[in-house]
Amino acid sequence: MRNQVLIRLVTWTVLVAVCSIGAIVAKHSAAQAQTPTAAAPAPPLPQMPPSLVPLKVVDLMTPEGSAVFGAQWKSMEAKIVEGPAIPNAMPGYKNSYDIQPHAGESGFDDSAWPVIGAKGLADRRGGGKVSFLWYRANLTIPAKIGDFDTAGATAVLTAYVDDYAEVWVNGQMPRRAGYPSPATIQGFNIPNRVVLADPVKAGDKFQIAIFGVNGPISVAPMNFVWFREARVEFFR
Repeated sequence: MRNQVLIRLVTWTVLVAVCSIGAIVAKHSAAQAQTPTAAAPAPPLPQMPPSLVPLKVVDLMTPEGSAVFGAQWKSMEAKIVEGPAIPNAMPGYKNSYDIQPHAGESGFDDSAWPVIGAKGLADRRGGGKVSFLWYRANLTIPAKIGDFDTAGATAVLTAYVDDYAEVWVNGQMPRRAGYPSPATIQGFNIPNRVVLADPVKAGDKFQIAIFGVNGPISVAPMNFVWFREARVEFFR
């Protein structure tokens, strides 16, 4: 009899322990199910640049103009690289394609890139047809440009690349899906006009990365990538 009581007691203890563990596991699983997967932060929305006549215009394609902002232009060709297909790709699709480097990202190290100078923005770069070029520079807003006081003004960067460009500012490319972008993403041979700051103040710093594309891609042209215009405009 004593042995039977002991067996029942041990069995009861084991059942209680198993139920407790099961409850803990279920609670943990429910908590995990309720915790949403962290999504990538949404890009900032593009800001419409002014259509007024600017009070001051600085040409970044001249040494004097780039020197106003302490800008040193660098350039590097981007390459298409092949990788594995992303998860959940349909059967038969084994590869994905990307560009390297991703030079628009914040903190990207371009110290090994060649300096091209302000006038070098006009040089025809790339091998022609489907080609991609990165251009990078750091701009610092001065207190004055000649007799123009920059404090409180709206600063707008214009980057007009033949044939197409995407503009990154401080590691971000403002955009909004489903709407025409007034700034960082434009179409075939259309200037990109990007609001750097509204208002701006002396000492503000902007890391500029411009991805130039030779296009249209499906009708690969027998020409190259180059800047038609690069300037900073100030408005009030």
